[in-house]
Amino acid sequence: MEVRIGTILIEKGVLTPDQVKAVLGVQERTGKPFGLICEQKYGIDPAQVESAWASQYAMRTRTIDPRLMTPHPSALDMVTRRQAWQFNALPISWDGRELMMATTPEALIRALRFAANVLGVPAYFVMSEPEALQAALQASYPLPGATLYGRRSRSRKVA
Repeated sequence: MEVRIGTILIEKGVLTPDQVKAVLGVQERTGKPFGLICEQKYGIDPAQVESAWASQYAMRTRTIDPRLMTPHPSALDMVTRRQAWQFNALPISWDGRELMMATTPEALIRALRFAANVLGVPAYFVMSEPEALQAALQASYPLPGATLYGRRSRSRKVA
């Protein structure tokens, strides 16, 4: 069963069920996107709509373990080491003309923006567990001490 953006916004406490019904009515009459109507009619922050959309996207796509895959060299060439770590995005393979990339649900919004604004090729994302993505990023784009979400690991001094 598909989870709809309105349901996600209700669960997050952003909209009430009656507001979602009203938005759906406007959408039926105008054909405008659901999120845009939420923003216009109820002053919902676009970031909240984007977050709900990313949650829906993450639920719809498959989850993989990128440690079990060998990224295609031409896919890896699409992203620099800095970009891969900054956006928590690992190119895996080509699906026709589309680049399949792995990320985590937490990093999806940033990864999608990166792909849309920088790559110059159509891309789609599959989800990964953070630990698996971090290990796969280290295997493909080694960066000692790097961790997901832009944090660096800190080595502890032993007395």
